[in-house]
Amino acid sequence: MQTPPATRVLVIRNRQGMHARPAEMFVRLSSSFDAKIEIVKEDRRVSANSIIDLLTLGATQGTQLTLEAEGPDAEKAVEALADLVENVFPQEDEQQDSQGED
Repeated sequence: MQTPPATRVLVIRNRQGMHARPAEMFVRLSSSFDAKIEIVKEDRRVSANSIIDLLTLGATQGTQLTLEAEGPDAEKAVEALADLVENVFPQEDEQQDSQGED
């Protein structure tokens, strides 16, 4: 019997969306888990381990993505990646704002 995939719906909140730096962080973290991880945007499904695939989603601020993971680390992967998107990505906006004040 196969375990159903771990899933989580995410909303991109940072102003610049899933641009190169967040995509690189996402791929690096995703690659650290023993799980097959995919991102779904509308009717497109891409590997969470491919920076090119993530960038082609065009995930701008407000985009809803579904994260799906299967494998031994699926739950841990979903939780860690959700935390990255929900808590770390928005910090980029704060860092850019503080750099702009210099």
